[in-house]
Amino acid sequence: MWESIWNLLNSPAAITAIAGIVLWLLNRLYAKKPLWAQFEGTLIEAVRFAEKAVPDDAENKAVRRLDQALKYVLKIYEGMKSRPATDAEIDEIKDGIRLVHNELDASGVL
Repeated sequence: MWESIWNLLNSPAAITAIAGIVLWLLNRLYAKKPLWAQFEGTLIEAVRFAEKAVPDDAENKAVRRLDQALKYVLKIYEGMKSRPATDAEIDEIKDGIRLVHNELDASGVL
């Protein structure tokens, strides 16, 4: 009995089916975007808005700009999802804001 099962699993059709399932699972795993990537356009808008809203000579300008951008994104997020963001989602959005800011700053757009 075990020999028949082993022979069935080693058939070209079974190997192809197993490989297809594994490939499908890997594609699902790698295709998942982080939360902030889904809102990248909003993050860019928020960073630019915060750069204009908080002057360069302000005290703690980096923290204030992050806070301003975060408030902007959370307002959009809550409007789209019809619920407030969780703490984990807020942390992920903060990371996205930092990444987008660094990319914009490095490219000279800010």
